[in-house]
Amino acid sequence: MAHKVFIDGEAGTTGLQIRERLERRADIDLVQPDPARRKDPAARREALEAADVAILCLPDAAAREAVALAEGLPVRIIDASTAHRVADGWLYGFPELSAGTRAALPGARLVSNPGCYSTGAIALAAPLVRAGLIAADEPLSINAVSGYTGGGKELIAEYESGAAPDFFVYALAQAHKHLPEIMVQSGLTARPVFAPSVGDFAQGMAVQIPLHLNGRRIADLRDALAAHYGGARFVKVVDPQARVVPTTLNDTNRIELSVHGSDEHGVAVLVAVLDNLGKGASGAAVQNLNLMIGADEGAGL
Repeated sequence: MAHKVFIDGEAGTTGLQIRERLERRADIDLVQPDPARRKDPAARREALEAADVAILCLPDAAAREAVALAEGLPVRIIDASTAHRVADGWLYGFPELSAGTRAALPGARLVSNPGCYSTGAIALAAPLVRAGLIAADEPLSINAVSGYTGGGKELIAEYESGAAPDFFVYALAQAHKHLPEIMVQSGLTARPVFAPSVGDFAQGMAVQIPLHLNGRRIADLRDALAAHYGGARFVKVVDPQARVVPTTLNDTNRIELSVHGSDEHGVAVLVAVLDNLGKGASGAAVQNLNLMIGADEGAGL
């Protein structure tokens, strides 16, 4: 029997990609209200009531509204917004983060989908904090570049019209919405300095964490990451390349991690490459859905 899935906000970039991944699957029956009523609370409540799982691809306020609309219903929820990523009662949907996360997904009712920058940063930092190779209070900096689709409809329109710059850095006041989840899920107690940026390409992302080794070794960092992700289907530790290209994994649900640097010079750079709309958004949501409903983890991916 097919699982009924309602994508609340399917007209947005993330929602469209989730729909494309699901609409050809025989085990998924999409619940699609009349488009003219897609913002009508009554229509959304009806769709939530009809669905087994709802995937919220909405701004934070609208996602909270959807959760309130679903109160009292058995529908399970995957929230792709920032609204519930550090909220009590929500499972953070990064299956590779821990065995406990993966084991909890099949029975979870409320799952928050990780952010795109967060996915790269947490994938690098969390295993190293747990291995004692990064101290929880170590002052870290995180640099990242993303394709412009991560900025939503207005930024996409700006780039597609030719009005946007080739590259810009933003959110330097250190209030970026991904910082809380990066700290919580990585186990950091010191707030990192985060410098995100956007380039003139639609999809793709590279996240970098530079480190002074201070007695650590490049091989130890790489081995700890490889041990943590051994056997993971979508996360791989790869050899460093001379050039890091953010678009390498576009249209996939994969993330590749590498450790660059020099023991001789005492410095390293941890790097994660992923598709901001794949493992950083829609692909991750479908992966979480698959694990929640007992489907093959890679179905539709």
